[in-house]
Amino acid sequence: MASAALRRGVRTLVIDLDPQCNATSTLEPEESKASIYDVLQDPSEENLEQAIRPSRWGDGIDVLSGSEDAELLNHPDPNESRLHRLKDALRTLRDMYDEFPYQLVLLDCPPSLGQLTRSALVAADRALLVTEPTMFAVAGVQRAFEAVQNERESNNADLQPLGVVVNRVRPRSHEHQFRIEELRDIFGPLVMPVALPDRLAVQQAQGACMPIHEWGTPGAREVALAFNLLLARIQRISRSRRRAVHHDFDDDEIQEAVDA
Repeated sequence: MASAALRRGVRTLVIDLDPQCNATSTLEPEESKASIYDVLQDPSEENLEQAIRPSRWGDGIDVLSGSEDAELLNHPDPNESRLHRLKDALRTLRDMYDEFPYQLVLLDCPPSLGQLTRSALVAADRALLVTEPTMFAVAGVQRAFEAVQNERESNNADLQPLGVVVNRVRPRSHEHQFRIEELRDIFGPLVMPVALPDRLAVQQAQGACMPIHEWGTPGAREVALAFNLLLARIQRISRSRRRAVHHDFDDDEIQEAVDA
């Protein structure tokens, strides 16, 4: 997603909440003196200034660096103060500037539903659920959707489900098509009309720490187009400020994604 944002000129901050730090490793920000661990301990201006660094991908992508130590904060049953620290950090970040410098903030969450993911749901205004077309993954996205609804009811009335995007899809797989239809039966119009294809180029680009848009293989171009369409839809929904509903991509939206 950050690759599509970079290509479209959407100034983006990626916040790496996953203790595995895959987003940080791939985006290769400049070395920082602080990390998400420090920010969640103390969401101060000093920690934010030290934790946020530009990505080596190019101008327009900044990273709030992840840390393996963040796992120490991933309490299964956090108190309200802990849950609101990321939201407090984003509020502090906004107050640091006359005009907020980012058009998009991406919160990269771990796969568990502990404090780190719940903190993201408290801080966010939209939640994009990512799943794969397998039996166990479908059950997992159901639990994630329930978590979104719970946080919306208890801690963040502004939170809305942006949609469900299916990752690593093989179009010729009958099992994958069956699971996608199962998702549509469960989530209806929240299932994104664009899926992310399973292509080796994704792992290759990640291994080289490069944007998928710059990898240059046919598989990479296919994935890049899917991300362009997905980002266009996210921007369209965010501009409208309404609950995500299914729509087919119009001609202008498709052409804009192809051109990017």
